[in-house]
Amino acid sequence: MTSNVCNPKASSAQLHGLRVLVVEDSWDVATGLKMLLESWGADIVGPVATSADALRLVSERALDVALVDINLRNGEQSYGLINRLHEQGIRIVVISGYADVSPADGKVAAILQKPMREDLLLASIRPAAAQ
Repeated sequence: MTSNVCNPKASSAQLHGLRVLVVEDSWDVATGLKMLLESWGADIVGPVATSADALRLVSERALDVALVDINLRNGEQSYGLINRLHEQGIRIVVISGYADVSPADGKVAAILQKPMREDLLLASIRPAAAQ
C-alpha cells in the first residue's frame, strides 16, 4: 500500500467499530490491510482467502463493509460473492491487481487497484461509518 495520508490517526475515530470483512488470498496484502484498518479503529473480520470462508463469516456476524479481491485462491473469482454481499446491503470495495475487473454496475462502491493508496482506501470505506 502506498502511504498518501497526511495523518491517518486523525481518521481513526471515523472508522471506530466499523465491521470490515477482508477477502484477499495474498497473506501479505491481507495482513497489511488488517493492520492498517485496525489502526484506523475498524473491527476486522477475517481475512479469508475464499468466497466460501467469506460467506461463512457473513452468516456469523453483521458487517458494514467488505474489501474483496476479484481473483482468489485456486483461480476462484469473487463475482458471486460480490452479488451475495450486495444483496445483504454490505458496502463493497473491490481491490485488484488487474485493471480490467468489471463487477456489475451499482454493486460496488469503489474499485481500487493494488498497490492501494491509503487515502483512497479510507475514502472508499468512510461512508459506511456514517450510516
